[in-house]
Amino acid sequence: MPDIADIRNPAKERLEAGELALGLIVRLARSGDVARLARSSGLDFVFIDIQHAIYSLETISHIAQAALGCGITAMVRMRSCRDPDVSVLLDGGVTGIVFPDVNTADDARAGVNACKYAPIGRRSATSGYPLFDFKPVPQAQAISIMNKNTLVVCMIETLEGLANVEEIAAVEGVDVLLVGLTDLLTSMGKPGALGDPEAMAAVERIAAACKASGTFFGVGGDTNLERQKIYIELGSQFIPTQSDGAFLMAGATRAAGDLRALKA
Repeated sequence: MPDIADIRNPAKERLEAGELALGLIVRLARSGDVARLARSSGLDFVFIDIQHAIYSLETISHIAQAALGCGITAMVRMRSCRDPDVSVLLDGGVTGIVFPDVNTADDARAGVNACKYAPIGRRSATSGYPLFDFKPVPQAQAISIMNKNTLVVCMIETLEGLANVEEIAAVEGVDVLLVGLTDLLTSMGKPGALGDPEAMAAVERIAAACKASGTFFGVGGDTNLERQKIYIELGSQFIPTQSDGAFLMAGATRAAGDLRALKA
């Protein structure tokens, strides 16, 4: 383990340096090896998605502790901004939380309260944290380090969230606003209409709110590189790429097609 004072959140470091923080969405893998695979692939975080996949707390902790050991951030997308499992996941080694469907500043504050210790939030303190290799650390120092290194991401996925985005972005303790394009387009009555002018205008508004508040910005749900370039030019830095299942299917499909073509 590095010196306590040198502990960092790799994804947050990327963001603070003005670089892209890129992640792997995890819905299939149940082994800590997925963190090492993601790190070896040049990614900065794993995005364990318990909103859309079934995981035990123990399995998430195993992946998170593997992530700590190889220098990649382990994040979990919760089921809601008031999910009761946030605190125990952070105690188990997770270093970033993604809250879906954040529609109001109160929703964002509820998320921050679960993730951050006082005076920023209301997280319950304990001891023996995986982040410190379970070593005893003075409580004031531990709380300061964890408040600094726990990444809080709020997703804007509805018209209500879009209407309140300036207030959400201004909530103390929110590090990133992530546009969830799949659900936002559904909320607009335009499911799947990536690149739609109304959707692009929404992305621009969210980007502007982040710039005004000093909050990091990201866009998820769109793999088109031309549009990703536009998002990045608007300030997008936090980018979940694709899921483990999508990468597996794309690679397997390509390999099967290439090999069968040899006997065509």
